[in-house]
Amino acid sequence: MTDIAGQSFREAIDAAPYADDGDRKVTPTPGNADQPIGVVLDVVGAGATIALDTERLGQCASDEDLAIALAGQVGSQIKIRAGDNWLLANIRNQRQDRRGTGGIIAEIDFLGEGAKERLTGRIRDFRRGVTRYPTPGGMVFAASSSDLKQVFASDGRAFVEVGTVFPTRDIRAGLYIDQLLGKHFALLGSTGTGKSTTTALMLHRICEASPQGHVIMIDPHGEYASAFGSNGALLDVGNLRMPYWLMNFEEHCEVLLTSRGNERQVDADILAKCLHAARSKNRLAESIGKVTVDSPIPYLLSDLSAQLVKEMGDLDKTTGIAPYMRIKTKLDDLKTDPRYQFMFSGMLVGDTMGEFLSRILRLPTDGKPISIIDVSGVPSDITSTVVAVLSRLVFDYATWAREERTRPILLVCEEAHRYVPNEKHFDESSVGRVLSRIAKEGRKYGIALGLVTQRPSDLAEGVLSQCGTIISMRLNNERDQAFVKAAMPEGARSFLDTIPALRNRECIICGEGTAVPMRVTFDTLEEAKRPASDDPSFSALWRETGGEEEAIERIVHRWRTHA
Repeated sequence: MTDIAGQSFREAIDAAPYADDGDRKVTPTPGNADQPIGVVLDVVGAGATIALDTERLGQCASDEDLAIALAGQVGSQIKIRAGDNWLLANIRNQRQDRRGTGGIIAEIDFLGEGAKERLTGRIRDFRRGVTRYPTPGGMVFAASSSDLKQVFASDGRAFVEVGTVFPTRDIRAGLYIDQLLGKHFALLGSTGTGKSTTTALMLHRICEASPQGHVIMIDPHGEYASAFGSNGALLDVGNLRMPYWLMNFEEHCEVLLTSRGNERQVDADILAKCLHAARSKNRLAESIGKVTVDSPIPYLLSDLSAQLVKEMGDLDKTTGIAPYMRIKTKLDDLKTDPRYQFMFSGMLVGDTMGEFLSRILRLPTDGKPISIIDVSGVPSDITSTVVAVLSRLVFDYATWAREERTRPILLVCEEAHRYVPNEKHFDESSVGRVLSRIAKEGRKYGIALGLVTQRPSDLAEGVLSQCGTIISMRLNNERDQAFVKAAMPEGARSFLDTIPALRNRECIICGEGTAVPMRVTFDTLEEAKRPASDDPSFSALWRETGGEEEAIERIVHRWRTHA
């Protein structure tokens, strides 16, 4: 192989000062870590092109150090001397040198730099960014496990360990808690990659590190109750008891208005007038003074219904009675349908706002820092509204608590693409607007947002761009892969190309929550802490028989009593 100056690659290696102590050349310590494996050809702002020697790569392949043994492969790390520093880079791709030298040409992305330890030659004091670039002709070395331990070692900031850094066996992957949560995060992965278990793992580690924390998990499938039975408060339609009057006017419209087009605006005007009148009848309204349709003041459903009847009976009305009847009919349905009793019950008319906020926000924690809010039993037509109310309450609480010494709140939303969809799937729902606002403004008020989704391309691009840390597991869909690559920082591109090849429980992590982009194998979570998200085994379950008649009776009974 020949470098850009015409010197043979082997001659360049032989002439290279492997170790340098000031101006005095010292004898190199024998070993693969101390000998070059390639040479720099071209340098650009974010990376470089290097030539790798296949003979040296073959020698490294048998090294006991796994990081050195995999040197030169796509996704592995290499280091380059730049003045007195080591520059760490990641190999993005490879191709055969077409000049017939038998070598390999590779593109690399710079990750950061660190000082050279005088005695060992390892990287120390690693930091992101590049202040001094290498020059063409500079030597390329394999990054050893000792180097990577320095790179991934904690710098004193609070962190949680979630797995092992690839390609090592013992270097722990840590996430900086304040940076992970302070600037939001997104966990992405196709179905079956271990996404739910990874979410549970991260939340368990965060709760263990911060037992007085305040975490809210929106669980759309009822998976996480089994994972947090010992350290979580489990809320579902049976015990949620979410008062209907906590809805603002926009959320009332989503639930009570069935019309579209011009008729909807007419219905909205009627509802606004009647809702304001119903809220104003509460004695709280007298002490508050100014009451609006959005004020979280209790009112009786019967008062709202009576006000509709009163307005409908006014002979001066020119709109006819149809709009009033549409709203009243929907209101009567909600009052009598048992599926909506968790929210539209006459028992929820009391002023329980403080109690409800304490329960969902875990104030105080009582040893259970996480609220699992299972919305799987909520009727599908109001699920988005329920999530909107819960999310907005978190945001409004943080907004009005600015003058208090409040504690930050983490809101984790599973199946996030349902609630903050992109423009193509946007349906004007209030939940999309409130979560978008939390993504843009939440950090100012101490609200962290965690988005978990299997379809990132269906997620609002503006919301994903607000996530400072992206954790991507395997994505099988090309559109999802392209979407995530566009959202990732430039330095992580080399890792992103490996997303389709990741195994289950593996991921690429990049952004504010980690020292540098890294490929991680997640820890195995204890059985008792895993969510109920395992796929059924067809081959095993289809061998079983017996008890079908009794099971059908139980299923039909639950179906009829809860549908």
